[in-house]
Amino acid sequence: MKIGLSSYSLDREIEKGNMSLHGAIEWAAKNGAECMELVPFAFRFDDPQTGRIDTALIGDARRWAKDAGIELCNYSVLADLCKEGADFENEIRRICHEVDIAAELQVPMMRHDVSSFRRPHSENTLRDFEKWLPYMAEGAKRITEHGKKRGVKTLIENHGFFANGCDRVERIIDMVNDENYGLLLDTGNIACVDENPSVAAQVLAPRCKMVHLKDFYIRTRDPGDSHLFDCAGTWFRSRGGKYLRGAILAQGDLDIWEILGALKNSGYDGNIVIEFEGLEEGTYASSVGMMNARRIWNEV
Repeated sequence: MKIGLSSYSLDREIEKGNMSLHGAIEWAAKNGAECMELVPFAFRFDDPQTGRIDTALIGDARRWAKDAGIELCNYSVLADLCKEGADFENEIRRICHEVDIAAELQVPMMRHDVSSFRRPHSENTLRDFEKWLPYMAEGAKRITEHGKKRGVKTLIENHGFFANGCDRVERIIDMVNDENYGLLLDTGNIACVDENPSVAAQVLAPRCKMVHLKDFYIRTRDPGDSHLFDCAGTWFRSRGGKYLRGAILAQGDLDIWEILGALKNSGYDGNIVIEFEGLEEGTYASSVGMMNARRIWNEV
């Protein structure tokens, strides 16, 4: 089991110019990360106009990680397979292109969404889910078949308000029914659909290939400065109407001891990556989060 960091946790530092991708990889390694997930939000590995893969930057990233002594363990991208016709085919083609990038990075896994996490709450019903389930499963199946050819295992993450929750996630995985397709469990995101993170960790651990370890503040009354989808530090709403905001790991309202205990007792031994999206400065929050994760794992 390795504890690491998602580059997403340092996005604000990269976007401000305080840190480059090279600097983020080096910083993570120096501050205790044993592995690192790359999320191409504040950087990218292809040309946004032509799609040409930047093999030079990818080579640099692999070399930077090797020199720092850190494993590049996963590549995560947004996606939405709740489409029809040409839009559906174009999205599959686009995500397969991201698989090609993951293969060039030589990461063993890639997470891609199967639906937009910004779907309106009114379109997150069970009826909507049943309508789009065959599309999500077919798309994910075709993408993971491409992943097999490139040596990349593809993952679903319980993300947003639609393809989230224990039952829905398991339905999708079962319908794809491929050994190359598994779960990236986000221990915080499950609260977005008002499920118990500790119970979800226990239920979904057998499906789990990787973990995003995250913490949230949770309030039942409006704390002010709340938005529907903005999860970049301000408060946002769960599917059931609770108010959530990212927190430094073990300083929020989730029981990280119980969550990690459930994973550990299940025999989980994969990578655990800290994903921070709160108000505090990213390097401080990430450093504390990794230290707390390692300490708590050893305590439970």
